[in-house]
Amino acid sequence: MGSLGLVGVIIALTLAFEFTNGWHDAANSIATVVSTRVLTPFRAVVWAAFWNFVAAFAFGTAVAKTIGKGLVHIETVNEHVLLAGLIGAILWNMITLALGLPTSSSHALMGGYGGAAVANAGFRALVLHGWTMPVLFIFLAPIIGLIIALLVSVATSWLARHQRPLKVDRWFRRLQLFSAAAYSLGHGTNDAQKGMGIITAALVAGGLMKSYSVPFWVIICCHLAMAGGTMAGGWRVIKTMGQRITKLNPFGGFSAEAAGALTLGVTAHFGIPVSTTHTITGAIVGVGASHRLTAVRWGVTRRIVWAWILTIPGAALFGSALFHTMHLFSH
Repeated sequence: MGSLGLVGVIIALTLAFEFTNGWHDAANSIATVVSTRVLTPFRAVVWAAFWNFVAAFAFGTAVAKTIGKGLVHIETVNEHVLLAGLIGAILWNMITLALGLPTSSSHALMGGYGGAAVANAGFRALVLHGWTMPVLFIFLAPIIGLIIALLVSVATSWLARHQRPLKVDRWFRRLQLFSAAAYSLGHGTNDAQKGMGIITAALVAGGLMKSYSVPFWVIICCHLAMAGGTMAGGWRVIKTMGQRITKLNPFGGFSAEAAGALTLGVTAHFGIPVSTTHTITGAIVGVGASHRLTAVRWGVTRRIVWAWILTIPGAALFGSALFHTMHLFSH
């Protein structure tokens, strides 16, 4: 297959990845609003998908630049590296989705891309300092989400302390629509930019662009693919996120989504590719812990954390193995 054909395949696969990303991460956007029964699952996915797409017009492309040329030296990247990395990430996504584990699509993509680049050019392919913040934020994103959710829970509890429970519930049901929208906006900008970074890198590697700059059509296509995936929904993961970690009410759902939205907005501004999954999971744990530590089902949480830690190396192995396989068949 020629260079142009390979670029076309990479673009199609990246959009498929964004679709699986939206499908996989639909849970993050809508689990809280569904488990509190503020919206039915169908209305919740439509609401989340709409705000996923609106994010295309709300933020820049700092995360896309980090993914495309901040993790791997772009001169060591060719179409086979991008193809192997993408397929590795998609395979990891599919396996964890089948297992009902809310792992990070973002870290799967980073791992697959990095693993394939190392298979092609050795460890010199990696921009080592570029990995510091994304790897640190595997642990920091859920902790920040947890702390902000705790603070929001305590502050809103104090503000509503003299109100009747029924009135508080009614108010937070309305507010949760806004917090769910804000979270989906943060989710859209953070995760759709990962695909933009890969497509732009493919356009540069294929000689179709001289310098690294994300075209507008790429921004729109990635957001559309992700919104479509969110519409499809990942129902098994929704159950884990919304019901098995801790029980949520509209008050708790608002706190978790507000904390997640704030964390994602700030990290996207600074171009740090974080996991939306990690962030909202940390926030949900923070809401549960604000009542009492026993409200959190730590056994489920521990299993999820292990899946997070294994994502980058696991997807990297897939990406590396696929690159070697392609290399064998292309000779």
